[in-house]
Amino acid sequence: MSDVTFAFFHPRVLRTERLSPTLIRVVFGGDDLAAVVSGGRDQRFKLFLPRPGQDAPVLPDVLDSDWYPRWRELDPEVRGIMRTYTVRNVRRDPAEVDVDFALHGDLGPASRWAQQARPGDRVAILAPVVTDNGGVDFCPPDDTEWVLIAADETALPAVAGILDWLPADTPARVWIEVAHPDDRLPLPARANTEITWLVRPAPTADRTTALLSAVTAAGLPSGTPYAWLAGEAAAIRALRRHLVNDRGYPRPAVSFAGYWRQGTTEDELLTAAIEAAEESA
Repeated sequence: MSDVTFAFFHPRVLRTERLSPTLIRVVFGGDDLAAVVSGGRDQRFKLFLPRPGQDAPVLPDVLDSDWYPRWRELDPEVRGIMRTYTVRNVRRDPAEVDVDFALHGDLGPASRWAQQARPGDRVAILAPVVTDNGGVDFCPPDDTEWVLIAADETALPAVAGILDWLPADTPARVWIEVAHPDDRLPLPARANTEITWLVRPAPTADRTTALLSAVTAAGLPSGTPYAWLAGEAAAIRALRRHLVNDRGYPRPAVSFAGYWRQGTTEDELLTAAIEAAEESA
């Protein structure tokens, strides 16, 4: 049996759909996408975008398990732009993958690409080919009695995937911070799911305190919790500290991810992550 869990694919854009003022869905297609398998929930994958003037992203000549150091060795001004995204939907007939892009205020390269994407545009993805692939962070233990979710719009696709997957009898308290009232998209809502939307008063409003303030002020259920937090890095760290230090949540019961950092570009975050990984190697 193969131990390969992720593989490279080279799809094209089939169509785009504006979901809300802040979110754009891009549908990718290609016969080889029939091999893509999602673990659901917050399933992540790597997306490689072409740079301006390129027809397709530049990748290493050999795409095996050592692709990453080869990608790093390429000229940073030429190599494909790499970002991490959530698989929103996978379909088999026809083979399609949906990816929802949140448009950042600074319009980084991925945001700009998504707004300009047209049918036929070429990308590359490193996507899972088995369900149990290590790319899913939302993994509540068997003894979980209720779930807490806190996120901003960058994690809205992952929240939707989690709520799609969550057993109907599992209570969930959900807080989602968005930029515009119309970003409050329909989500799977069961009798045991309570969703609170937090709409920022202006695009330039602070993005580090709303979730923390809302969860801090909330009365939370009793019972064994599991928390999933994703969004702006400083906000998520503060929220995790609150749950662990003030609410007494066990650290393993809090899954958290900083999807972006206020005042820092995507490329700066990627460079910092690469340098940290190399220093710890």
